[in-house]
Amino acid sequence: MKILVTGAAGYIGSVLVQELLHAGYEVRAVDNFLYNQNSLGHVCGIPDLEIVRGDVRDIGLMRRLVSDMDVIIPLAALVGAPLCKKDPHAARMVNCDAILDLFDLLSEDQFILMPTTNSAYGSGAGDDNFCDENSPLNPISQYAEEKVLVEKALMSRKNAISFRLATVFGSSPRPRFDLLVNDFVRKAIVDSYIVLFESHFKRNYIHVRDVCSTFLFALDRFDDMKQNIFNVGLSDANLSKLELCERIKKQVPSFVIYQSDLNTDPDQRNYIVSNAKLESLGWKPSFSIDDGIREMVKFLQCVNFGTLGNV
Repeated sequence: MKILVTGAAGYIGSVLVQELLHAGYEVRAVDNFLYNQNSLGHVCGIPDLEIVRGDVRDIGLMRRLVSDMDVIIPLAALVGAPLCKKDPHAARMVNCDAILDLFDLLSEDQFILMPTTNSAYGSGAGDDNFCDENSPLNPISQYAEEKVLVEKALMSRKNAISFRLATVFGSSPRPRFDLLVNDFVRKAIVDSYIVLFESHFKRNYIHVRDVCSTFLFALDRFDDMKQNIFNVGLSDANLSKLELCERIKKQVPSFVIYQSDLNTDPDQRNYIVSNAKLESLGWKPSFSIDDGIREMVKFLQCVNFGTLGNV
């Protein structure tokens, strides 16, 4: 089976490509290497890997690249509300327009496994902010709004699956510290303190390797899972920002946590997410939130922040 992964040198992609190759798949990895990263260097010796330096907005290129592929995993994106706010035009082109153009290039027989986001739930649904796949969507950022548009188009296809990812954490060959767990652990190690606004806001979390295992899980069970949306997160990690910081403090005792009501959080997401639908199929995560915190504490011991660029 031949799999094309866009954004293959990114935070999730650089882990997923390795897992796919180790599972015996042929992988065509596409990335524009915007950050001059060498995050696929660890898999260049594997014969079943093809690397293409290219931009997903290049329709002619993508038409050539997808024609002989069995599975498409579109990871290329400008991820998160702050980055999209910084360059909304580029975000629209990459996160929405290029994906819709990609769908038009594919046959109905080609499989699509698409990461979307549970940030589409926004401020949750109902009094308790509880959300499952049937809950109404309330996207409150450009990033989430465009993921909702893409997911709607995706679900009109017969051979497609949408994974609404929780906030991802953990180390990767292409590290990111703009994700909440990774960012808070960095603050604990580097700054030794944090100031929380609206510390009661809750969110769900998932390890980057568990995200990748979900794609592999779906490849093995595609006929049972296609034309469905699945939340992907840790059911025991619907945590408030304060609860997350308290978990970090258990491993970094010097971490000082301040709470303030003098400001509001620019990220107004606040929800509790059910992952029962995916779990009912037999999927289980392998990494807890505490595992991820421990991992990031170790990872930070070998990071030179001056060399990371945009993370």
